[in-house]
Amino acid sequence: MDNNLQSVIKAAAKKIKVDTVIKNGRIIDVFNLEIIEEDIAIKDGMIVGFGDFEGHEVLDAEGSYICPGLIDGHVHMESSMIHPYHFTQTILSHGVTTIITDPHEIANVSGTEGIQFMLDATENVYVDVFFMLPSCVPATSFEHNGATIHAQDLAPFYQHDRVIGLAEVMDFPSVRDGDEAMVAKLAQAIKHKKLIDGHGAGLEAKDLNIYASAGIKTDHECVTQQEALERIKRGMYVMMREGSVAKDVKALLPLVNHKNSRRFLFCTDDRHLDDLVNEGSIDHNIRIAIQEGLDPLTAIQIATLNAAECYSLKDKGAIAPGYCADLILIEDLENFKIRKVFKNGKQMDFANLSEMPSPTPKLLLESVNMKSLHVKDLEIKIDSQKPCNIIEIIPNSLVTNHVSEKVTTEKGLFVSSMTHDLLKLAVIERHKRTGNIGLGIVKGLQLKHGAIASTVAHDSHNIVVVGTSDEDMLAAVRAVQEMQGGLVVISNGKILATLALKISGLMALTSTNVVLSNLEELHKALHVIGNPLTFNPFVALSFLGLPVIPALKLTDTGLFDVKQFKHIGFQ
Repeated sequence: MDNNLQSVIKAAAKKIKVDTVIKNGRIIDVFNLEIIEEDIAIKDGMIVGFGDFEGHEVLDAEGSYICPGLIDGHVHMESSMIHPYHFTQTILSHGVTTIITDPHEIANVSGTEGIQFMLDATENVYVDVFFMLPSCVPATSFEHNGATIHAQDLAPFYQHDRVIGLAEVMDFPSVRDGDEAMVAKLAQAIKHKKLIDGHGAGLEAKDLNIYASAGIKTDHECVTQQEALERIKRGMYVMMREGSVAKDVKALLPLVNHKNSRRFLFCTDDRHLDDLVNEGSIDHNIRIAIQEGLDPLTAIQIATLNAAECYSLKDKGAIAPGYCADLILIEDLENFKIRKVFKNGKQMDFANLSEMPSPTPKLLLESVNMKSLHVKDLEIKIDSQKPCNIIEIIPNSLVTNHVSEKVTTEKGLFVSSMTHDLLKLAVIERHKRTGNIGLGIVKGLQLKHGAIASTVAHDSHNIVVVGTSDEDMLAAVRAVQEMQGGLVVISNGKILATLALKISGLMALTSTNVVLSNLEELHKALHVIGNPLTFNPFVALSFLGLPVIPALKLTDTGLFDVKQFKHIGFQ
């Protein structure tokens, strides 16, 4: 018998001392939704019992509530813009001890090398990081990304013990039409007895029948209660998401009741670093849920046991014998303020966590490969007598409106109008020097002068740039190219602020504090060029090239009508 198991059994039987006993705590029982007032015994990172135990170390919880470590059901670490190692340290301080991540973003830039980097970078971190393999690289056939991944490319990764499934299947038409490549990925996951995540943005009930029949068991794209209800009726799990743009928890919470609450999870999906630091991760979801009137114990159950059971993480999500000693101590149930975090029975000392990120392969540091760009390449020819197809931003939402308006022109060319808040938008292919440039018009960004550009542009992560003049747009693109990826704010040809993201144009090589400082400078610069900061234009910009979220988006090959699922012209 395994020596560790022998030790655990002896400790549970009180034949040997346990490592740690936590006394005077109020244990949150997520099975019965009750509070237990007993001691917790821990041996070799595992809970071995409640009650009177003798331990080498005795810790006083001083009346704190003791909650299982939180689980994020779906997150893209790349969206934090920091190295995975630093990301896990950041979320651990917010009580998140386990995440299910999808390296979809870096895979769309750097292919299987990107996936391997993310696995390697999370090998020796403080959080348990489980992976769902990217299902849609590229996300669609209507844009150009940095790599193509087929089922045979994913096959070796299923041997990794932290790979537990196939990530969000966002190419619904390929599922519906029985596309051979997509079916191969689905069948491969089913063969390995792995879970398949969904991405059902805007899908009707009849489409969900196809999704569920294909073995897809989750969805994090619900924005209405009716959408969530249709998924639950089909046996799917609904993830209530609170990201930096998509904030759906409040909208979905009224549907949660004692009959169906076990079918809900929490996730963050895409959350920027400043939001993680200032508001939190899954702990933020819990606070919102409690403030909106959800029973605190139910909110905690959703954030722990539900996620663990959904992903078959049999030793996580609860405080009970046989479960990992991932614990957080909180002061009260209403505010969910975290006092201490324990991972595998060890109290985390956040002031002294080591920083040992793994080396980054050179290939990932040279991801901006584009043809030379000139002002003339940004010209949009318009008939001033006809209305134009325009992307209208909905602040703090992934969804955009498709509006039609007449625009200002000079000599038959579109010119940005700050009065009408109509700006030029461009998506420039940056992976394989194709020279593709998609051009469009966007409403709602509220810039008064200058330009902003970024290599964070879901899902293909081409360069996306918006501005009040072609000259500033060109300067912004060149600045991003010089950095080999990142974010930039330009005004009158002058760089006001930058954040270099050298890892595949998505993540920084620098420390968390340096990235936070750079983000603060970017926010100041955005205010200078006119953004009112009621929403983050960089976050909004990053989703304007995503052709799987309604209604109108822009890819490197032009305007894309998501509802019709085809490209359209300017007019």
